[in-house]
Amino acid sequence: MTNFKYPRTEKLKQKTEISLLFEKGKWRTYGNLRIIILKNKPATPVETTKFTVSVSKRYFKKAVQRNRIKRLLRECYRLNKDKFKEAFGEQTVAMLFWTSPELPQKFQDVEAQFIKLCQSQKKS
Repeated sequence: MTNFKYPRTEKLKQKTEISLLFEKGKWRTYGNLRIIILKNKPATPVETTKFTVSVSKRYFKKAVQRNRIKRLLRECYRLNKDKFKEAFGEQTVAMLFWTSPELPQKFQDVEAQFIKLCQSQKKS
């Protein structure tokens, strides 16, 4: 049975981990999604997969719109966690960004881009 939970232990919240992610992470882009990932290495102590999302205030002035996109992105991760871990690894820190000023119309559009982002990572 697949685990569709998104527990607190998987949420990336610490400022030190986020700054480490920006310093040493690798960027990947597919469509309107952009992700920065940092895989477990001896210099980076990562016990489990940690994930967070971010939406720019530059594109979406209203908090309602930013929060909707964040909810959609978190739901994509929650439902496709197995594909994410298969593509990026079990012990990974990641932050997902929405890089378009267009508000997504459907959850299925966002989910399709998320799945293709994971699949493109497998190939490279």
